[in-house]
Amino acid sequence: MTESEDVMELEEQVMGIIINAGQSRSLCYEALQCAKEGDFARADEMMQQAQHFAREAHLVQTQLIEADEGEGKTKMTLVMVHAQDHLMTSILAKELVTELIDIYRTRH
Repeated sequence: MTESEDVMELEEQVMGIIINAGQSRSLCYEALQCAKEGDFARADEMMQQAQHFAREAHLVQTQLIEADEGEGKTKMTLVMVHAQDHLMTSILAKELVTELIDIYRTRH
């Protein structure tokens, strides 16, 4: 594989993290809105969907980590850092929204 092909593949993987993490985070906030409205079945469904997208993003991250082998083989770019930010933000959103939904659930 040429260096150009490697860069394009890496960009596709990084975009996979951004897209899946963003979808996960969006679904979490949609689930929170459902919980606010008392629709806990829909909130739970949205959180399950969010978990699916979170797993997809995490899978890509794991593949990148494994390919790097802790040796700095993977070129670090600003877009990759941005993707990591998206992933971590979506993980935090999922954790916080899960707690908030539980609070709403106990008050209904």
